[in-house]
Amino acid sequence: MTKLQQFISRVNPLRLALSLTPSAARVITLAVAAVLAWLVVSLFSSNLEMLEERLGAQGWVMSADQVPEERVTIVAIDERSLAEVGPWPWSRDNMARLVDALNQAGVRLQIHDITYPEPKAGDAALIAALNNAPGVVLGQVPVLSGNGADYVAGHGVSAADTGEALSHDVRTGQMTHPVAGVSCSADNTSGSYVANHAGLSGFAAGHITPRVDADGAVRRVPAVVCVDGQAYPTLAIASLLTATQVDNWQASIQPGEGWLAPEQEMYLTSYPGLAIPLDSKGDLRISYQAAPESFRAVSAIDVINGDIPEGMLSNGWALVGATAFGMDDIVPTPYNGSVPGVELQARLISSLLDANMPYTPAGATFLLIAFSLIAAVLLFGLAASRHESLTAYGLPSAAVLLPVAALLVHWQLLSYSNIWLGWMSPAIFTLLAATLLLLLEQGRIRAERTRVFGNLTSYLPSNVARDIAYSLPTSAINAQRCDVTLLSADLRNFSAFGEARPPEESAALLHYFFTRAAEVIARHGGHIHEFKGDGLLAVWEGQSSAAANAAFQAAQEMQENIHKEMPQQPPAGLEPLALGIGIEQGPALRGSIGPAHRRTHTLLGDSVTITLRIQEMTAELAQPILLGECIARQLSDHQLESQGSYLLNGLRIPHVLFAPATDSAAIRRARQDQLNLKVVSGGR
Repeated sequence: MTKLQQFISRVNPLRLALSLTPSAARVITLAVAAVLAWLVVSLFSSNLEMLEERLGAQGWVMSADQVPEERVTIVAIDERSLAEVGPWPWSRDNMARLVDALNQAGVRLQIHDITYPEPKAGDAALIAALNNAPGVVLGQVPVLSGNGADYVAGHGVSAADTGEALSHDVRTGQMTHPVAGVSCSADNTSGSYVANHAGLSGFAAGHITPRVDADGAVRRVPAVVCVDGQAYPTLAIASLLTATQVDNWQASIQPGEGWLAPEQEMYLTSYPGLAIPLDSKGDLRISYQAAPESFRAVSAIDVINGDIPEGMLSNGWALVGATAFGMDDIVPTPYNGSVPGVELQARLISSLLDANMPYTPAGATFLLIAFSLIAAVLLFGLAASRHESLTAYGLPSAAVLLPVAALLVHWQLLSYSNIWLGWMSPAIFTLLAATLLLLLEQGRIRAERTRVFGNLTSYLPSNVARDIAYSLPTSAINAQRCDVTLLSADLRNFSAFGEARPPEESAALLHYFFTRAAEVIARHGGHIHEFKGDGLLAVWEGQSSAAANAAFQAAQEMQENIHKEMPQQPPAGLEPLALGIGIEQGPALRGSIGPAHRRTHTLLGDSVTITLRIQEMTAELAQPILLGECIARQLSDHQLESQGSYLLNGLRIPHVLFAPATDSAAIRRARQDQLNLKVVSGGR
């Protein structure tokens, strides 16, 4: 094993976890899952944020509000309008015609999602028409760093002006109508802008600059964008302020109070009681609660031609904007991959009128941690369950269901409370925690089963232990016929030895005998069937000559190596310990019997009984090794001597026994030990 492999083996996390107590290992595993979740969220924040936004917004889609929005009507500069009036941007005379038509329809407030950056012919007609309107709000475009050019195209701004403003510190037109009382931040400060020309400075204006995400979607809009230290409100807020008909716009931004409150709140002096929720950057989150069908739209050409139902726009707000494809004012939303940008302005205005803006609470992080802790307790309980099936099925199910539960909680809060909590962090944590706990518990179960199987094989042959380990308990006889070669070995005089010596010494001697005998038998291809008392029964598969020779060689090695290592000076009055071995072949029945709650593995048949009785005859015939008739026929290459025919104890048929020839070195030594005579004085 290389040093690297040794190091990996020492620092194996699963091995370290299994070396701890179960509870400590589970707690550490949950802590590791939390650290890994934090790393994943940190390293892949951009991609995960997009996934969180897209799936999180589906809560709106599944419970979309179908109630028609009748307060704000979109006046769409669509394909029909372009086909009849001409390509965009329209002349100021045509825009004047549209403004006049809206005035005649009784519109109270005209909101133009359009910018008029430079003076053009027809401005006098347009200004006159706007002056006749009860209320007007125009668009202006301060350019935030990181935003693309597409979001300002289609608002009356040429592509050349847009590209120049984004690439240089260019200021076109004049920014107007700042809101007092609001401080500026670096996140919402702009150095470039495309605004309306000075001739339109008398009309209220609001910025139409969204926060464009990496996937091109617009989910947030800065409440104010600062230029030269002045805070200019978004078009939706400017519309509210214009509707109040106050000259000086006053507002304040204050921190939210409480875990469920927004991070910041914007208060308008002219709208007492209205709190506009903002995030830490000062952005409004756009609500997609309303279905797209709920926003009423009418073609601009129908308005110009007077082809709209009478009273449709009376006393309402008209939001004028481009919807035609090819005008580059298209953004993706949860409902559709290509939606006119003017719909987003309609959503903002509608949410502000309802005082129902979505927001992320200041305590969102703590709430997500609380959800994760509850999930961790649940996972700990599943992992610690005493029912293995609950752990085996519960943890994989939790790995799927808990992230889904985090998403469902997010959807519920979004649909019923307009709270955007988020769900990705607890989802990743619960997925990692459930997976790691499952690996831990499976590793623990595998280690325990391996340990149990290892202990089982120390009491039973490995093939028998395997059958028992992977079979269901049964009360039926589970046995099969087989042909075997059997070796029975017994320590003679051990009972008397144990009577005269401490039990610890007897146990040590017996342990040595069993250990050495098992090594010899295994080396010759056999296996121990059982240890019983001071003897053992070993088995070789089959009745072949190879099995017979292996058993005979094992017997000779046991006599030659083990016998001489036994204590040769027994306590006074006791005979020395000796090893008697009997070998025979034949059929047997092998398997397990007994009730399901207490089984025993056994080897039954005449061959077993004959082998045991042959081993008992070794003491009477003073032969260390005796063989039966069947195995003697397989050992034609060895010199064997017949010991005569004997009626073995408990059997009715006589059996001829054989012993190795007397020139065997092992037998000569054994007999020498047994016939070690000593001459004493006083005899005759």
